[in-house]
Amino acid sequence: MNQAGGVKVDRLDAIRSHLYANGFSTIQALADTIGASLATVRRDLQILEQEGAIDRVHGGARIADGSSVEVAFQEREKRHLSAKRAIATAAYDLLHPRAAIFLDAGTTVLQLARLIRINPIPLRIFTNGLTVAQEFLNIPNLDVVLLGGQLRSENASLVGPQAEAMIETIWFDQLFLGASAISPDGAIYSVDSAEASLNRRMLARSANRFVLADSSKFGTMATYKVAPLNTAKVITDSALPRHWREELASFGVEATIAELRGK
Repeated sequence: MNQAGGVKVDRLDAIRSHLYANGFSTIQALADTIGASLATVRRDLQILEQEGAIDRVHGGARIADGSSVEVAFQEREKRHLSAKRAIATAAYDLLHPRAAIFLDAGTTVLQLARLIRINPIPLRIFTNGLTVAQEFLNIPNLDVVLLGGQLRSENASLVGPQAEAMIETIWFDQLFLGASAISPDGAIYSVDSAEASLNRRMLARSANRFVLADSSKFGTMATYKVAPLNTAKVITDSALPRHWREELASFGVEATIAELRGK
C-alpha cells in the first residue's frame, strides 16, 4: 500500500472509532478530530456508507445499526460492557474444575477470561484469542494452550487450516463461543469466513456448547453463517426483548438470562 493509501485507511479507521465511541457526530467534529478538511471527511463518509459501516444523517453520521464491519477490537470491547460482564459471571458459574474448555476470541468471552484470572480454578484452557491467552500469564492452576494459525488482526485471533487441524485432535468439555450476530432465522453469524469455519469446528469438537451474546446481537446479520443457534445453549442479558425470548424457545434453544445491575 502506498503512503497516501495508508493515510486514507488510517482516516477511515479513526472515523469508525470516533463514531463507535461517541455515537452521532457532526462533520465538523469529525474533521476536527482527525485533522482533515470538511470535503475530505465527506468523501470518507461516502466510502464508509457504501461499505455499510455508517449511516449519514443530516449534518453528520453515526455507526450503522447491525453493521457487519468490524471496528478496532479495543473499541468493540468497551461496548455493552455491563451486559458482557453479567454474561461472563453466569458463564463462570458453569465451569467445572479440571475441565478442558475452549474460549474463543470474542470480546464477551474475554470478560469470562478475566473472571478466571481473578478467581482461578484448575482448568485446561484452549483458545485462539491472543488477548484471551494474555489474561492467563503467570496464573497458577491453569494449563493454557494457544492455537497456531493465521493471525486475524481485527479480532486478535488465530484462524485458518492450521488452527482447524489442531482442533480436530482435541475434545473439549465446554465451549464458550461469541457471536457477531444472531439472525432472525435463528442462526449464529460471523463477519469473517475463516472465523466462521473455525467456529464450526469448535462446536463439532465440544460436549457442552455455550454461545455468549449480549442482547444487542439478536436480530442482526453478518455475512457468514456459523451454525443454527439450537446447536448450543445461550447466555445473554436481561435487556433481551420478550419476543426474542419467545423466539429462542420456539427454536428449541435453552437460554440463561443474566440480570443487569440496576435492572
